[in-house]
Amino acid sequence: MESPEHVERDGRNRLYPSLTNPSWLVLRRRREIFQRWIERLGGGELDVLDVGGRLQPYRPLLGGRVRRYVAVDVRQTPLVSVVARGEQIPLADASFDLAICTQVLEYVPEPAAVIAEIHRALKPGGSLLLSVPAIFPRDSAYDLWRFLPDGLRFLLRSFREVEIVAEGSSINGLFRTVCVGLAAFARPAVLGKVMQFTLVPLLNLIAASLESLPGPTSERFSANYSAFAKK
Repeated sequence: MESPEHVERDGRNRLYPSLTNPSWLVLRRRREIFQRWIERLGGGELDVLDVGGRLQPYRPLLGGRVRRYVAVDVRQTPLVSVVARGEQIPLADASFDLAICTQVLEYVPEPAAVIAEIHRALKPGGSLLLSVPAIFPRDSAYDLWRFLPDGLRFLLRSFREVEIVAEGSSINGLFRTVCVGLAAFARPAVLGKVMQFTLVPLLNLIAASLESLPGPTSERFSANYSAFAKK
C-alpha cells in the first residue's frame, strides 16, 4: 500500500501542479472550475462521496464544510474508506450531498454504470463534480474511453441540471498534448526528464499567455472537460 506521505504528495501535486508538470494547464484550470462550482453549493456541512478517491486532491477545496468523506476505490491507500468498484458502490441510497469523480471513467468498462451508482447514492438535490479526458495518450494497459460534451450529456441525462466546461481552450489542448508527448515518449528516458524541466515549463507559459489574449477562442481541441450535475 502507498505510504501516507506519497499519497499526500501526489494529491497536492494535482491540486497545485508544478510548472514542470505536462498537465499543468488542465490541472490549474480544473481547480478554478471546481472552486467556482463548490461556491455554488451553498452553506452547510456536506456528506461527500469520492469515487476513485485514492488521492483526494480536491478535498481541500471544501475547507471545513465536510461532515463525512467516503472514498471508494479499487486500490487501497491510507485515504480509501471502501475498496470497491464504481459500478457497485456498497453504500445506501440518497446518502451524500456531493460526489466527486475525476479522471476515472476512462478506465471503467461501463461508465454509465458508475454514473448510475453515483446518482443513486446522491440525495435529492445532491451534486456531482466530474472530470474526464477528451485527448490523452493511452497511459495504462486498461485505458478504454475518451469523452466529448455530447457524450457527457448523454451519460448525465438522469440529472436534472448539467453544466459542462472545457478545461482550457484548443490552445491549451494542443500545448498540453505536446508537453505530454515530450515527457512521455522522448528516448532515452533521461531526455524526457530534461525536456520536462526545460521545454515543458516554457510551453506551459506560452500557452497560458496565448490563452490570456483577448478575442474569441475555440474549444474543439480541448484536452479535458469538467461537468457539474445536480440530481
